[in-house]
Formats: sequence, structure tokens, C-alpha cells
Amino acid sequence: MKKNDKWPKKAYNNYDFLNSPSARVVRVLSELIEPQTRFKKENLHNTVVFFGSARTLSKRTALKKLKNIELEISKSKKPNRKLNAHCQQAKCDLIMSDYYEDASRLSEKLTLWFKQPKTSHKKFVICSGGGPGIMEAASRGAKKAKGKSVGLNISLPMEQNPNPYQSPELTFEFHYFFIRKFWFFYPAKAIVVFPGGFGTLDEFFELLTIIQTNKSKKYMPIVLYGSEYWNKLINFDEMVKWGMISRADLKLFKIIDDVDSAFDYLKTELTKHYLKR
Repeated sequence: MKKNDKWPKKAYNNYDFLNSPSARVVRVLSELIEPQTRFKKENLHNTVVFFGSARTLSKRTALKKLKNIELEISKSKKPNRKLNAHCQQAKCDLIMSDYYEDASRLSEKLTLWFKQPKTSHKKFVICSGGGPGIMEAASRGAKKAKGKSVGLNISLPMEQNPNPYQSPELTFEFHYFFIRKFWFFYPAKAIVVFPGGFGTLDEFFELLTIIQTNKSKKYMPIVLYGSEYWNKLINFDEMVKWGMISRADLKLFKIIDDVDSAFDYLKTELTKHYLKR
């Protein structure tokens, strides 16, 4: 019997239902199970996660932006407060672009190490939020080393556009932040946190709390990259002073300022805890 337009739809083919509030639990489960299926297909169980700002520019882009604004200022016949403010921001962007370059180089070094015979059997892969900025730098470094990278993209009204360097077969698009965070943490064996804003702080502190409270039993080295930024942004010693955290909690992460030191630390910790078993 041929079906016509009036034939009733099966629930799993009813897209009005699937996109309704009533089916939210179905959508949540889909975002939980579909990535698991793809990770299993790729035999991927270990990631090193890069967090950081979506706004951080590459050195080349930051220089171009600054030069263009300086050119506009030089052509302006009278002082322009708006242009001067843009110029100041462009100078900050140029300073912060060092972190983009460092994230790319660290990702490249780690990926090359992941591909070595003594490491490759564990199949480590770089993971990021899949967007621009530090996330793009992480994906870019992995691709330069001819390795794969996971991109856990999130649908947002601004900033979050998928970068072109993440591996297509490991590129995801999430609606729910909490499911995305689950996939950041579940396969992660190390975390590198570059300077960032609210989103970076949210991700860092939530995962740090999971480790602090022993909700996860696995060992997780955490690198806070860039002492100038992090020490000015967060006064961890004051938190200890006021009894909000213990002195021992400061050992849950390590602040590092250069690519080689970060690489050596992560290589040592991952080898000790995950490669000698």
C-alpha cells in the first residue's frame, strides 16, 4: 500500500516533535551517544584538551589588523577617539597573538610525539572547542603535524564558527554546553588552558572542581599557560589565605610560560601515568 501525505509519521521521523521541548531528553541523549559512536569507530580513548579564547588572533592577522588601523589614523585629518581605541585594542591583540602561536606549536609538538611508535598505540589526539582563536591554533598545529584533532563545536549566536583545521570525521556540533563539557572531560588525559574569558574560566573551574572533589579517579595534569595573564587575573594565594581552598589544591595545576616546558611536563606526566602501564 502506497503511503500518502496523511499517513501517520513514526515518532522518530516526526521532526516537529523531535525539535519540541517534549523531546529534549531525546536530543540530550543523541548528543551523548552519537559522539561515543564516532569515537569508538576511530578507536579514540585519549585526548589532550586545549582551552582558550575564541578571540585570540594569529600573529599574521593581528599585525595586519594593527597596520590597517595605523594607516587609517595616519590618513585622518583630525583626532579620532574611536580609531585610537581600535588601535589600542589592536596592540593588545598583537601581544595576545603570541599565545595563538604557542598553542599551535605546542599542539604540533604533542601530535608529533603522539605519532611515535612508543606512544601511537595509545592513540592520543588533540581536542579543542573547534572554533577560532586558541581552538583554531590547537587544530592547526595538529594538522601541521599531519595528525588528527577533535573539534567539539557549540552553536552560538556569535564568535563560534568552526575552524577549517579540525578533522572532519572528529568534528561535532553541540547544542547543550553540559554534554559538550562531558566530552571534553571523559576521554581527556591532560588539559592545557590558555588565556581566555568567561567560557575558558567556566570550563577550567568546572573540570578543576571535578578533580578537586575526587569525582574523577583518573590522573589529570593541568597546565595554565601564561603566568602574566593568570597571576593577574586570579589571586590563588588569596583564596588559600581566606581558607577558600587548601594549599594542596594549588598542586592540581601547573603554571607554565613556554612551549618546551609545557611539552616536557605533559610528556613526562602522560608517560608516567598512561604509557608505562
